[in-house]
Amino acid sequence: MIELVYPMDPAPLTGPEADASETVPVVDPNGLVIARAARDHAHEQELLHPVVHLQIVDRYSRLFLQHRSPNKAVFPGRWDVAVGGHVAYGEYYQEALFREAGEELGLYDFNPQYLDNYLFEADGDHEMVGLYVTVGAFDLHPDNYEVSEGRYWTLAEIEAAMGKDVFTPAFEHEYALYRDKILALL
Repeated sequence: MIELVYPMDPAPLTGPEADASETVPVVDPNGLVIARAARDHAHEQELLHPVVHLQIVDRYSRLFLQHRSPNKAVFPGRWDVAVGGHVAYGEYYQEALFREAGEELGLYDFNPQYLDNYLFEADGDHEMVGLYVTVGAFDLHPDNYEVSEGRYWTLAEIEAAMGKDVFTPAFEHEYALYRDKILALL
């Protein structure tokens, strides 16, 4: 597990000033925080920054996916991992995981299992993903701003829709790499 390692004093700010809630850590591939940046600046400059993903799987091997709302700047209207979001400066992966799960789905009571950290690069993203999985049938309530809806998908439904612009590239990448490891937790 790669943990984020923050410096004793606040890391230097790179790029323009930003609202504190939108500042993300800039990291090296080992998780050492080397700077902080506005989220938009991190994307524009393709700075490596941490994000967290939560895959939710039920006992029937179905994955819960979120439908990104039309308000999203990137891939609006596409289906994506159940929970995903940026780690805010000063947070650790699990803190961001519980914050994002609460914000996006009203999910607070779950037992996340760490699966892996991996680097993802595509479409201006340069992210260090902390991937977690939780197993269960949860009463989920999409926030209707970032997430317009959500539902459980069978593996057959997912595989039939792969490569057809139904899912985000990040979800398709993660699914292809980790499908079997996610299902092994059942």
